[in-house]
Amino acid sequence: MALWDRVKESAQSMQSQLTAKKNDLKSGAFRDASMAMCALVAAADGEVDAAERRRVAQLIAGNEVLSNFPAEDLQRRFNEYLDKLAADFDFGKVGVLQEVAKAKKKPAEARAVIQIGVVIGGADGDFDDAEQSVVREACFALGLPPQEFDL
Repeated sequence: MALWDRVKESAQSMQSQLTAKKNDLKSGAFRDASMAMCALVAAADGEVDAAERRRVAQLIAGNEVLSNFPAEDLQRRFNEYLDKLAADFDFGKVGVLQEVAKAKKKPAEARAVIQIGVVIGGADGDFDDAEQSVVREACFALGLPPQEFDL
C-alpha cells in the first residue's frame, strides 16, 4: 500500500473513531485543545499562510465532531491560536501546547484531540514530518504515547 493511501486510511479511521465518540466530546477544554491542535498542524512548518489557514478552517467547519460547538466560536479560537504562532512561532507554540494540555484530565478527550490532529494533518494525503512532529509534541503534552497514533 502506498504511503499516500496509508495516510488517508489512517485519517479516515481516526475520523470514524471520533464520530463514534461525538456525544462525549462537548467540554470547553476539548473545544479549546482541538482548536489549538488544528492551529499547530496548520502552522507546523513555522509559517501560517492564507491558503493553509483556509484549508484547515474548512476542515474544522466540515468536521462532524466539532459541530458540537458554534462555528464562529471555533473560528475565533483557531484564529487566535494561529495569530500567536504567526507572531512568534517558538514562543507561541509553548502557549498553544499549554492549551492542548488542558484536555489531559479526560483521557478520551486527550486521545480525541490527537486524533483531530492526525485527521487535519492527513486530510490532504500528506501528513508531513513537521505536522507529525507537532502532533507528537501534543502527545507528550497530554501524557499519551505517540506510538498509539503511529507517530
